Amino acid sequence: MLINPIGQWIKLGIRFPLMVLALVSLTMGCASAQTGESTVTVPQDGKWSDRMALSTIKRSPEAWAMRDYKLLGSPQWAYTYGLTLYSMQKAYERTGDDRYLQYGKVYVDQLIDDQGQIKNYHIWDFNIDDVNAGKLLFLLYEKYQDERYLTAMQTLRKQLDWQPRTRSGGLWHKRIYPWQMWLDGLYMGAAYWAQYAATFEDSDESFSDIAHQFKLIESKTRDLESGLLYHGWDESTLQTWADDETGLSEHFWSRAMGWYAMALVDTLDFFPEDHPDRQALIDILNRLVVALEKVQHESGLWYQVTDQGDRYGNYLEASGSSMFVYAMAKGVRMGYLPEKFQAVAERGFDGLIQELVDVEANGEIHLTQICGSAGLGNDPYRPGTFEYYVGEAIRVNDPHGTGPFILAALELDR
Repeated sequence: MLINPIGQWIKLGIRFPLMVLALVSLTMGCASAQTGESTVTVPQDGKWSDRMALSTIKRSPEAWAMRDYKLLGSPQWAYTYGLTLYSMQKAYERTGDDRYLQYGKVYVDQLIDDQGQIKNYHIWDFNIDDVNAGKLLFLLYEKYQDERYLTAMQTLRKQLDWQPRTRSGGLWHKRIYPWQMWLDGLYMGAAYWAQYAATFEDSDESFSDIAHQFKLIESKTRDLESGLLYHGWDESTLQTWADDETGLSEHFWSRAMGWYAMALVDTLDFFPEDHPDRQALIDILNRLVVALEKVQHESGLWYQVTDQGDRYGNYLEASGSSMFVYAMAKGVRMGYLPEKFQAVAERGFDGLIQELVDVEANGEIHLTQICGSAGLGNDPYRPGTFEYYVGEAIRVNDPHGTGPFILAALELDR
């Protein structure tokens, strides 16, 4: 396993110029992998959403080879692609630039066969992460009326019907994570489910169940003192990372709360106006952003371990910060949040640009200080300690960050 020097430098308190950070990570192969010659020109001014989207396409002319996924050797159906390519679909809807739509369509068509079966996907894994990339299919089906897309969407919806649940009715994160709910899973599953229900179903039952997922995990993970949400909850309390009494993981991880915040604002897009649980979701969103504002750094950003900014080894992290900016800005625009959170979002985006975005002379931009990945349990075991979260790989241009950055830039029209 390669040692990530950026993470080591941050642990040592060394602050390197953003250009150096970007170049080192690119040299290590942590940035998007270019699989062919690109003719994309990135503008040196204009919207940050366009600049990041075009920079991503320039670095990786084939979407499946983003970051170090080229090491897998072939396209894979995964939530990270769903995140970034969904942001490009939103850029397409805003600009009409067909390159953004086609970039994702090529990826989808590489992975859905003539029968509508998703390659490398196994429903019996009950991996809720696998549902997220299905969000790409709604727009593609609307535009092209290709029955393959509909079949794939129906398969992912069927997974949610049979997804194992906690005794209190919460969807497990994966079959290999029994009795566990993670904040991440609400973005992966609930937001897709809401869009599917609004598009193809005519029943309040699904929306009541979706609302239950949000309400249940908030009731289990919310810290009454800070208002922040712990990353995960193990109903059985059997996991080493879980508290023996509460089943909670030990720390607040910004990206986990970012997933949850984005899930709330995206789910509300499809939630019926007259559903009795709609206001409950809006109230949850308000409670969360109030807590997040209190721990926002003076730069406008948020730390990897959200509430421990003064602790040695912690760092200001790009993906969680981008997610918070997007959720707050969209929440204000849609009327879910008070207007004052627009300024909180703007400060956050200013922090991203000033602290974590590197601009090359040719216009290409790089987003730095992105946590590569983090979770709980599995093998090798992830214990959810502070040292674990700050010790995970720190990457440049990882899709966990570039996707939310594009969404945030679109939402703020910056």
